[in-house]
Amino acid sequence: MKLLTSTFSRWLAPRVAPLVMPVMTAVVTALAPAAAHAQPPATARIVLHAPLRVLDPVLTNAYITRNHGYLVYDTLFAMDAAGKPQPQMVETWKVSADQLEYSFTLRKGLKFHDGSAVTADDVVASLKRWGERDPMGQRLVAAMDKMEAAGTDTVTIRLKRPFGLMLDALAKPGSPVPFIMPKRIAATLASQAITEVVGSGPYKFVPADFQPGVKATYVKFTDYVPRKEAPSSFAGAKVALVDRIELVNISDAQTAVNALRSGEVDFVEDVPPDLMPQLEGVKAVALKPYGKNSNAFTLRMNWHQPPFNNVKVRRAALAALYEVDYLDAQIGDANVYQVCGAVLTCVSPYASEDGATQTKKPDLARAKALLKESGYDGTKVVILHPTDLPIISSFASVTAQTLKQIGMNVEIQSMDWATLLARRTKKEPVAQGGWSVFHSSFSSLDLLSPIVNPNLDGRGEAGYVGWSRNDEMEKLRDQFAQESDVAKRKQIATAIQKLSYEQVFFVPLGGYSKYKGYSKRLANMVDAPLPLFWAGKP
Repeated sequence: MKLLTSTFSRWLAPRVAPLVMPVMTAVVTALAPAAAHAQPPATARIVLHAPLRVLDPVLTNAYITRNHGYLVYDTLFAMDAAGKPQPQMVETWKVSADQLEYSFTLRKGLKFHDGSAVTADDVVASLKRWGERDPMGQRLVAAMDKMEAAGTDTVTIRLKRPFGLMLDALAKPGSPVPFIMPKRIAATLASQAITEVVGSGPYKFVPADFQPGVKATYVKFTDYVPRKEAPSSFAGAKVALVDRIELVNISDAQTAVNALRSGEVDFVEDVPPDLMPQLEGVKAVALKPYGKNSNAFTLRMNWHQPPFNNVKVRRAALAALYEVDYLDAQIGDANVYQVCGAVLTCVSPYASEDGATQTKKPDLARAKALLKESGYDGTKVVILHPTDLPIISSFASVTAQTLKQIGMNVEIQSMDWATLLARRTKKEPVAQGGWSVFHSSFSSLDLLSPIVNPNLDGRGEAGYVGWSRNDEMEKLRDQFAQESDVAKRKQIATAIQKLSYEQVFFVPLGGYSKYKGYSKRLANMVDAPLPLFWAGKP
């Protein structure tokens, strides 16, 4: 009998193990005690909010490319947790008494991933390229008399007029970020994609492993010399949290959460509110917000093509839209979202609700009357819908239903996010591949001030997609940039708020707290409004 039992066990074990082990692994992972002192994994598998396809952080303002950029590149200055710019690649700096000349000297020992030293020429080339595309950089460049290298490690910037936002511009944390790259790469036209990814940040990009939209790999840059100051959001010491990062694309949020629960991945950038309960109580996993109302939803119309080239049609659409419809459809938890009509977000020191109508229940009869008054002739409205960006997956249908209710001819066109980013740059009519409406989820960092908020760009065809043109808006934004008095800045910001709603530059759709889920072995990751994979403590 004993022999029979032993024989049966040997026969059964290899047949049952493949069925039992995955279950046991999941159970052990879920029940493993949280260990604050646990060592981080040598390799971290991470899931970000969208597939990575574009690698040039200047060519696009897409957040997935920005996140990639923070792994690879470094900046001259960086914002600390208090929102103040601190030197990062810069060792010392000085400004003349008349505020017209700045001098920045780089830290010793800075190297690019190809082994070459970081020089002042690299900085000048990088800032020039960034300044061609970034709205804040463009204003900085416009205020410059000249920018040049003074030796190998010092950059001087001579201004034509004072520019009080100099350090804020060089420390700008949102897209496009003023990352520093080698001169030979930064010499690429700002309208063309770079073909080589070489930075001086804490991680090196591994080009041989890159599969666009599928996988990207980064390894610790052993020659990186962190600053001595303690980490503070984007600033301070950038000590690589792990030796290797594998960015994998999992477009389905439920699948990503399951992978985190089972230990197949170590980090999920964006955990939807309806899935957060699945991670609560899982001892090996932590769930944490990036900050209250760290993100905001927006709706952008195309001013370049009918029907939204007509301000009266834009006003009719605004009158019909109701913010709560979007927030309930996408978030569903009033504890996570915030109804807000401020064009600079409700976490901005310049926040105002003047002119906002979409935060109140809409009057559809009035919206229909406004549309009739506009002379709308049934022109098709094409709404772009990204199929692989879960955080705004509900928005296209909400907008379509609302606009149909007031009598507009609406069509939803679905595509992946990378295709949408390319599609929204097209200025052709909708019949030739153009568009009418797209939605976005912005980091609040990119909306807090009139200078960085792309939706307030009034330069028309030279500006942000949607191509809103308004000279008065540009005058107000210039005044804001030049004004040093905070109280006067608030007055200008209020005027910008009112003008934005009067002309319907864009429609704020509320704020929300974005949550990250991660293995507790990554518990020492620095706290920041974005996913930054360096240590929060020495």
